[in-house]
Amino acid sequence: MSNDNKQKQEKSEQDKVEESKTPENNDRQENNELTIEEKLKETEEKLLRSLAEIENQRRRFEKEIKDAFEFGSFNFAKESLAILDNLQRAKIAIKNDEKLKNNKDLDKFLENINIIEKDLVSIFEKNKITKLDTNNKKFDPNFHQAMSEIEDDIKDPGSILHEIQAGYMLGERLLRPALVSVSKKKASIDKENKGKKEGK
Repeated sequence: MSNDNKQKQEKSEQDKVEESKTPENNDRQENNELTIEEKLKETEEKLLRSLAEIENQRRRFEKEIKDAFEFGSFNFAKESLAILDNLQRAKIAIKNDEKLKNNKDLDKFLENINIIEKDLVSIFEKNKITKLDTNNKKFDPNFHQAMSEIEDDIKDPGSILHEIQAGYMLGERLLRPALVSVSKKKASIDKENKGKKEGK
């Protein structure tokens, strides 16, 4: 190969290399790199969204399992309260029975009923079933059910006077409202007379 041809070939190869370094080609390569970066960013965002969704599902399942565990026995717990109610009613009935009052074994019998009652209350408490306290409390429709209103000048209106049936909670959920009688202000004599006249 002649020197001239050799020089021409080298020059054409050099030109090719120079062409590849032109701004146009550099831009094309940068554009390719940017699109790869964008694709990576997009993929990363999708992955993060998927991970967040999985975490939300996990929390939802945990809450459902917890609720099922805590409140799955709600109906059973509610039905079980009848046993305690009947036991307490039986105890009152036995104490007030004239024939049984003279029985020398009555105290032993009542003592056994008290033991059973305490055991039942203890089982309830272990299972987060607790009695509502109505002593000196204001009526709250979220926890109490008013069965009657009694005129009372001493207590504030809406105060609980008597508990007719105990109410219970299962954890933070109402299992059964307390049945109560509530105080109300005495009607004035003028209002009573006016009411009587209107009735006539």
